[in-house]
Amino acid sequence: MDFYFAPMEGITGHIYRRAFHNYFPAPDKYFTPFISPDGNKILRNKEKRDVLPENNVGMQVVPQIITNRADYFLMAAEYLKSEYGYSEVNLNLGCPSGTVVTKGKGSGFLSRLEELERFFDEVFETCTLEVSVKTRVGRNDDTDWEKILALFGRYPIKELTVHPRIQKDFYKGQVRMETFARAYETWERPLCYNGDIFTKGSYEKLTERFPKLEKVMLGRGLLSDPYLIGRLRGEELPDETLRKETIRRFHAQLMEEYGAVLSSDRDLLYKMKELWFYLLDSFLDSEKARKQIRKCEKLGEYQIIIDGLFREHSLY
Repeated sequence: MDFYFAPMEGITGHIYRRAFHNYFPAPDKYFTPFISPDGNKILRNKEKRDVLPENNVGMQVVPQIITNRADYFLMAAEYLKSEYGYSEVNLNLGCPSGTVVTKGKGSGFLSRLEELERFFDEVFETCTLEVSVKTRVGRNDDTDWEKILALFGRYPIKELTVHPRIQKDFYKGQVRMETFARAYETWERPLCYNGDIFTKGSYEKLTERFPKLEKVMLGRGLLSDPYLIGRLRGEELPDETLRKETIRRFHAQLMEEYGAVLSSDRDLLYKMKELWFYLLDSFLDSEKARKQIRKCEKLGEYQIIIDGLFREHSLY
């Protein structure tokens, strides 16, 4: 099985990826948070830093692009190839954010199939890079999923990653396994599953139902348990003392590198709060610490809370 790290906007940028790669069982491929080209700039400075090869040493990284304009997609893709040497880009057809969807991007593009067809016609006629796609199974419902799949099938998409929810689901409710099954049964090129893999049990349930599946993308589950890939591969993990120390060193590297680029202690504090929204799931009996982190307003107070967390709480 190949394991991919999903793009998580605002979280899994190059600083996070580099630290994760240093300390934990590594995925086979990382996808960047989406690049959003427009008529003024192909890549913003933050996006350029995120895709710089020197910021992604030793990792296989695929830039993700979000747009509904073929000319913008092609402009960004060719720039990524010529300036940074990338050979694959990923099209985001999955983002459920309301501000994205109302512009007809992300999963909002799935309700405009004629436009999407024209987009693909132009992209695949011209693009000199391999193009993969990450998608949901519809915007308002999944009744168009077979039409969407049929549309995808007419183009040389390198790899299709399916998160079997519609846009309105966001990340709630059960994933639509029957909908994913249609792709599993009919898609003849590489297929990747994404959605709600948080434990070895949920992974085994997935692979029992889809035994020929060869690729899984992990997002929130991997943010919550950075040892998840090791567990899924059946690796023997370090003992709890070493795992806790590794997480502490990971946290220290993030603090140092984010602190070097963010403009204030307050910005750093809120960046680290994002981290613990997920990572606290690795600790037992952590609800009190979660409330303390959420409420704290001073970086010094935050450090005291984190020191107590590592000292007093066990890992799952």
